[in-house]
Amino acid sequence: MNAVYLISLLITLLPCLVVVACATKQHISYQRDVRPIVVDKCIDCHSPPYGKGYIKTGLDLGSYESLMKGSVYGPVVVPGNSKKSPLNMLVEGRAGNLSRVLNIQHDPMTDDEIKAIRLWVKQGARDN
Repeated sequence: MNAVYLISLLITLLPCLVVVACATKQHISYQRDVRPIVVDKCIDCHSPPYGKGYIKTGLDLGSYESLMKGSVYGPVVVPGNSKKSPLNMLVEGRAGNLSRVLNIQHDPMTDDEIKAIRLWVKQGARDN
């Protein structure tokens, strides 16, 4: 009798657990979550025409469109793939010397800021 009761309970609770898990998935917005980080941490160097990062790489972070255009080296965001996205590699410290230089010259991003950018890219890097 206990096994039947346990199975019934699990069958009843399983849909609730799925709904709760889906409801707690954090949806990242470029405008609300990512753009403020870019403005605070990156835009000084990556603004045309005189930003040092812009001069070196051609990466303009003034708008979503210019971010997605990338740099003279190619795209910096790979929508849906934060592992291969150069932006994520840089801010997560996976870009070797370039990451070290960035952290020496600027205040490093917080773990929450890095997580927001990672999730935004994983979720498709939409302009929302």
